[in-house]
Amino acid sequence: MAVSAHTLIKCKGVGIVVGTGFSRVQSPLVKLDITNKSAISQFIDQHAPVAVIHCAAERRPDVAEKNKDGAYAINVTAAGWVAEECKRVGAFFVYISTDYVFDGKNPPYEVDSVPCPINYYGESKLQGEQACIASNPDVIIFRVPILYGNVEFHEESAVNCLVPIIQNTAKRVVMDDFQVRYPTNVDDVAKALTLLTVKALSDKSVKGVYHFCAKERTTKYEMCKVIAESFGGLDISHLEPLRDVPLDALANRPYNAQLSNTRIEEEAGIRIICVPFKAWWKEFAENRMQK
Repeated sequence: MAVSAHTLIKCKGVGIVVGTGFSRVQSPLVKLDITNKSAISQFIDQHAPVAVIHCAAERRPDVAEKNKDGAYAINVTAAGWVAEECKRVGAFFVYISTDYVFDGKNPPYEVDSVPCPINYYGESKLQGEQACIASNPDVIIFRVPILYGNVEFHEESAVNCLVPIIQNTAKRVVMDDFQVRYPTNVDDVAKALTLLTVKALSDKSVKGVYHFCAKERTTKYEMCKVIAESFGGLDISHLEPLRDVPLDALANRPYNAQLSNTRIEEEAGIRIICVPFKAWWKEFAENRMQK
């Protein structure tokens, strides 16, 4: 299986998985510009997918706030095109969405809770959900929280990006210790997506909105403490915990947008015990320090 920054394609035949990317493409990934509708159509025709999991997004709230047109092109327009192409060829489609479609005032959020995004990133992802459903009513909208896991560059994850900040003790940084987060490992997300996709391929009632979220409650400052400990007890005295709403952020963040797993567990029967945050980082750091 190839994990891509864009769309994950499960093809006909022997369960081949084709991962796509655009700016950083190395074998076995295939280059695909999802802002080019004809390119999407050609790719779908070439690979004849059984299922498509759409991972592409402008996921950085501050970037989305500064470049709304760019965020809309990726999070809304391109997603709708892919959903439409999947309907055309009869392929199952999943759109990865976010907990940021909620305002964070009344958690935990069920799949039928009314979305109320408070930044443009969340708004664009909600519009992406709507565009996909309008193009293809049988899609799955799969909402997840902040993610972490193995990456090529730390900056690819809003959690992994904390590693260089922790390691750079010469630079004082104000670190959020206010917003409640539920960091979820990408391997656990992949397991849930695989099980849900397999179920959907044999059960046409599996469609609509699903949530998947780990249950450990924390903040970014608390994450830093765990990560620093995992790397041998690194000093984090250069990190100043901020225990109030950040005033310098371009985009507002929901205080606590915890997602409820009720539907995926009780209706779909998918119950995944997520890897403990501390245990994963301990193993990750040990492997890195041995290299």
